[in-house]
Order: sequence, then structure tokens, then C-alpha cells
Amino acid sequence: MSEQEEPRSPCISVCVLDEHDVCAGCYRTAEEITDWFMSSAQEKRDILARAQARREASMPLRLD
Repeated sequence: MSEQEEPRSPCISVCVLDEHDVCAGCYRTAEEITDWFMSSAQEKRDILARAQARREASMPLRLD
């Protein structure tokens, strides 16, 4: 994705928030989801990075 490209929403239509208000489908917080449409392209990239970090932190460690 180029610096000027608008990031696409990571929503996969699995909209279930956990006890920390994090979506089980896209790993964005409820606040990030509601802010998405008003966010700049850079803010969206930041949201995606935080969501990816949450996704990776939630995955069990594989030892194969």
C-alpha cells in the first residue's frame, strides 16, 4: 500500500466485542471502529497496526 492509498476497513463481518471492547473479527477497539470513517489515511494505518499487534498477542505460541 502506498503512502497516499486509503487503507480498507479490516472488518470481516464478525462483529463481536470481548470484555475489553475489542472486536473478535478485526481486533479493533469499539472506539477505533467508530472513529474509522472520520480518520485520516495515516490514522487508519495506525489503527491497523494496533489491531495487528492485538491479533498477534492473542494467538497461542506455536512450537513446531
